[in-house]
Parts: sequence; structure tokens; C-alpha cells
Amino acid sequence: MQAPAPQPRRRGRPPRDAARLDQARQALLRAGVAKLTERGFTPVGIEEILTRVSVPKGSFYHYFGSKAEFGLALIDSYAAYFAAKLDRWFLDDALPPLDRLRGFIGDARAGMERYDFARGCLVGNLGQEVAALPAPFRARLIDALRDWEARTAACFRAAVDSGDLPTDTDCDQLARAFWIGWEGAVLRAKLDRNGSALDIYAQHFLRSAAGPA
Repeated sequence: MQAPAPQPRRRGRPPRDAARLDQARQALLRAGVAKLTERGFTPVGIEEILTRVSVPKGSFYHYFGSKAEFGLALIDSYAAYFAAKLDRWFLDDALPPLDRLRGFIGDARAGMERYDFARGCLVGNLGQEVAALPAPFRARLIDALRDWEARTAACFRAAVDSGDLPTDTDCDQLARAFWIGWEGAVLRAKLDRNGSALDIYAQHFLRSAAGPA
């Protein structure tokens, strides 16, 4: 007697176990981002992240092959989250382009203040310890920064079109200058445990970008 043909897999939501695995993986990523924005990659042990989300240590390798693989996934997750934040501000046609930048700065400042300025930028934090990190981290961090710079440059080009920036503005260079300075301001805000460095940087950057009055 011929065996019955296998039934095709039903479409719809994934099996419960797959959904549970994905939820646990996302919880690990969220906990990892929280820890690494405070302390960086090297000082943080996997155990404290697992404890934070109540995942047994032996289960970690169901989700990530190693701590290094986990770190790369954290960079990707944070970079995507931050790109979405930039788009939310920089693509808001209801605001003049430079007001979009001001809105992003204010939103980022409020996010740091929410955690008493203990958390900074994951990309900036890892950039400071890159010499001690696995080799693939450097390229992944640079890719994240270049992506943010490209989104910022597009906002600056809109500001040129609207007359808010001089017509000869090099928007790509200006965007790179913004992020170089912004990461330094975020570091100083963490050190000072207040937002004055962010405020000073934003005021000087916007004044300088606009050119002579």
C-alpha cells in the first residue's frame, strides 16, 4: 500500500516554537543593546544579559553561535533602529529640513535623559574599543555610520533646496562632520551625566552650517 502524500505546510503564523524562539532572540537583542550602550562590549558578560531576560545559559547558542556573532547582530539591530529614527525625523515633510535635524537632536537628548545619561550610542561605544573587538566589527560599525551620514546628507540637500543652507554646501561632508561631532557630544554627555554638551554642539553646528549671517 502506497504511503499517503505529505500534506503541504499551512500558510499563516509560524509554529509556536519558532515564534517563541524569535521572541527570545529579540529579547536578548534588546537586553544586549541596553547593556552595551551603558558599558560597551568587552566588559559585559553573556551571563548578565541572559539573567536579564531569564534565558538559560545553555540556550544562548540556540540563537547565536558566539558572543562575537551576538555583537554583530546587536550592531545590525541598533543600526536599523537608529536608521528608522532618522527617517522618522528627516523625511517629515511637515517640518523645514533643519527643524527636522533639531527634532532628531531633541528626541535623542530626551532618550539619553530618560536613562539619566547613562546610556550612549552603541556604535560610538564600540568604536572606542574597536582595537579589542573581533575584526568584522570595524567594517560593520563604519557601514552603520555611513548609512546615517547618507540619510543626514539627504536632509541637508533638502535644506539647500529650501534656501536654509548655502547653495555651495557640501552636504556629504557636512553630514560626516555632524556625526563626528555628535558622537563626541554623546560621549561627553555620558561623562557629565547631563545634556549640556549636546546643546552646545547643536547650537554651534547649526550656526556654522548656516554660514555668515
